[in-house]
Amino acid sequence: MYDANHLAHHLATHLPESRDKVFATRPGLSDVSYGALFDGAERLAARLIEAGLAPGDRVAVQVEKSIEAVQLYVGTVLAGGVFLPLNTAYTAAEVEYFLSDATPSVVVCDPARAAEIAPLSGQARLFTLDGAGQGSLTADLPDAPGFAPVPRGADDLAAILYTSGTTGRSKGAMLSHDNLSSNSQTLRDTWRFTPDDVLIHALPIFHTHGLFVATNVALLAGASTVFLPKFDAGAILDAMPRATSLMGVPTFYTRLLDDPRLNRETVSNMRLFISGSAPLLVDTHEKWEERTGHHILERYGMTETNMNTSNPYDGERRAGTVGFPLPGVELRIADDGREVATGEIGMIEVRGPNVFKGYWQMPEKTAEELRPDGWFITGDLGMRDEDGYVSIVGRGKDLIISGGFNVYPKEIESLIDDIPGVLESAVIGVPHPDFGEAVVAVIVKQRESLSLGDITAATGSNLAKFKQPKHYEFVAELPRNTMGKVQKKALRETYAELFT
Repeated sequence: MYDANHLAHHLATHLPESRDKVFATRPGLSDVSYGALFDGAERLAARLIEAGLAPGDRVAVQVEKSIEAVQLYVGTVLAGGVFLPLNTAYTAAEVEYFLSDATPSVVVCDPARAAEIAPLSGQARLFTLDGAGQGSLTADLPDAPGFAPVPRGADDLAAILYTSGTTGRSKGAMLSHDNLSSNSQTLRDTWRFTPDDVLIHALPIFHTHGLFVATNVALLAGASTVFLPKFDAGAILDAMPRATSLMGVPTFYTRLLDDPRLNRETVSNMRLFISGSAPLLVDTHEKWEERTGHHILERYGMTETNMNTSNPYDGERRAGTVGFPLPGVELRIADDGREVATGEIGMIEVRGPNVFKGYWQMPEKTAEELRPDGWFITGDLGMRDEDGYVSIVGRGKDLIISGGFNVYPKEIESLIDDIPGVLESAVIGVPHPDFGEAVVAVIVKQRESLSLGDITAATGSNLAKFKQPKHYEFVAELPRNTMGKVQKKALRETYAELFT
């Protein structure tokens, strides 16, 4: 139905024979068939084209999770656009940067935020869409009989997802049609997804994990989903008797372990539990196996590459590791591009069809992290054991992963340092039993009257909730080395047991 180079061709692989099959069951709402999903996507594609979307134009989207939001993603791809999802927790100040950098031609936001977002949208056409799928975007949608997708090549962009570095502003990772389709096909096959599967989908869809792993894999497999608006331990447990698989972040599993209803009988119909987006503690892995009889399958990926490695479907799923490189993905542990010996720590570099095309409008940053021969420098430190299992041992740039979301210290430090009365600050991540890592801000006062309320007022109004520090510590000075550099390793050691 669609050109083979087009991401939509792969997303709609099962459409001809599956039009009446249920794609999504939703608590309290009607089921959505594959036919209805794609009919709605084609109508939204027609709306975007009607609004002036040209091939390669960006569609910036900050909306609550809904089937209509999934249709908007597919519709953007069908219309030849570039999908740009934004975390719903981002403040107006954060959204302003993304919109000014990406210059989208269409912006879609929640109706409750339209007045706030409109002045930031520039010349873009603004539509609204709420969590129930209602808004100006879906009102009086045009019919689209026989809609033909706008032709796109394998290397044309399908999405831009913003990530960040420890210095400077967020970077837009450019992902092509082939980047997304090839990785989703690999994951479908590696994890044995088929039309018989029912995936519990409780992840957000503004993130690689929920959108390009969970949603794409389900579509490429012709599987069904239990489509939940957000994580809800009770709703997930209720779904397990009719489901076969769950994709989640470590926080999902720690919170499910807190529920006494979780037992071997509850999960008797489940075949696979997958965890990613943050390190899974060995303790969580062991407790889950003891409680359910299942070994969680941990994998490793990032915004720029989608998924790179996975523990095996068959064979030992080794706690504390992220398994082996996926088929078609090359991985090396390197020191300045030269592979180190087995068991030694080095920088993880990857190469393959999953690796992104570079950073939007940042050729210098792209050149720093993407080698001319295609190897991408991930920024993660790792090692490979004698059996070939890869372990992540640290990060070269102090990235914090809290609850599955990336938090970049420099952004928070810059905000805190600008607060009157602050001399300087250092933001670190420390172990947390629920979130994996918690954000902690260590602050040196310039003015003694500076209060905690002064700090939280600034961070609360300018940072998404997941970025806000869970603890603030006032100190006389920050530890430094002989070169004057703040020693974050020493700070992490000092506060390592703050939440444990």
